[in-house]
This record gives sequence, C-alpha cells and structure tokens, in this order.
Amino acid sequence: MIEDTNKHIAELNHKMDLLLEYANEQRLKSVAIEDLIADVSIVGKDIYDSTVNALDKREIEIEPNELRELGIRFIKNINNFNIMLDTLASITDLVKDAGPVANEILIDTTKKLYEFEEKGYFEFLKELGRLIDNIVTHYSEEDVRMLADNIVVIMDTLTNLTQPKILKSVNNAAKAFAAIDMDNIPEYSVWKIMREVNKPEMKRAMGFFMTLIKETGTTKNN
Repeated sequence: MIEDTNKHIAELNHKMDLLLEYANEQRLKSVAIEDLIADVSIVGKDIYDSTVNALDKREIEIEPNELRELGIRFIKNINNFNIMLDTLASITDLVKDAGPVANEILIDTTKKLYEFEEKGYFEFLKELGRLIDNIVTHYSEEDVRMLADNIVVIMDTLTNLTQPKILKSVNNAAKAFAAIDMDNIPEYSVWKIMREVNKPEMKRAMGFFMTLIKETGTTKNN
C-alpha cells in the first residue's frame, strides 16, 4: 500500500516537473517574442523616421490612401507576381541550359571568321566596296537606268561569249596578237600581198571574215 502511494507520488512529481518545464519554455518563448517585437519595433521606427526625413528633404508627400491602395493592389496581384517569378526562374534555367550551346556557337563563329580572314574574304569585300564606290562615283543615275534597260541584251551577249568555241577563238586571237612584235612589223608590197592571199591559211581567214560578215547581216535582219 505504501509502495503504491509512493509510486503515485513519484509519477505526480514527474508530471509536475514536466509541466513546470513546459511553462518555463513557454515563458522563455514569450520573452523572446517580446524581445523580438521590441527590436523590430525599434528598427521599424528607425526605418520609418529615416524614410520620413528622406521624403521630407525631397519634398515628397505620400497620402495614406495612396499607400492603402498600393497595398490592396499588391495583394490582388500576388498571383501575377508568382507567375512573373516562375517565368523569371524558367528564363534563368533556359539561360543556364543555353549557355554552353551559345558558347559553342561563338567559338565556331570566331573560327569561321578567322578562316575567312586567312582566305582574304574581308580584303576582297573591302576592294569590292571600292569597286562599287568607283561605279557610283563615275556613273550617273541615267547610266544605271540604261544598264537596267539593256541588262537582258548584255546577259545574252555574255552567255554567247562564254560558249567554248567563242572562248577558244578569242583565246587564239589574243595569243596571235600577243605574238606580234609591234616594233618590228614587216612591210608588204602589193605583189607580196597577192602572193600571201593565195596561201591556204589566208584563204581560210578571208573565208572566215566573209562568213562572219554574212552571218552578222543575216542575224540583224532576223
């Protein structure tokens, strides 16, 4: 009987200790909260006073209604702010993911530009710019207009000139002209000319020119 009583007393003492410990913890928490509130109040008051002084120095007046309206609008747009933050986070992730790719593109572009520079592309473009500048400087708008009106004829002429047999003939004529010594051209008398005319190569040359003149006249008539 006495043992049971002592056991109950011990249990009650233990529970009482727990209650006292819990009460002490709550008291400490309350004290900490009160201290925090006091500190926040002091800091808040300092911030408020500093803000008021700064606004007063700049002659800025804030109406309480405006602050209230701003707070209401802020609360109403909390969802929009969350969406904006989510979007910003997505953009940040995209930038992180695209960073290595952009770096590779930059490296490849730099290498390609260096390759172009080594091959002389930029120097070519520079000289091409000078060419265009000379054309613009030396030709009027009327010249350019006439060029545009006759561009089809010019292109047809260039197409015909680029045919293999035409290019070969022009090349042969250029070689023959280059082989002539302009400072040592022989003189031909009438009798020598007559003898030269009877040679096969001269007959072929005369036949070529006569055929060329005939074909030119036929093409013009058509």
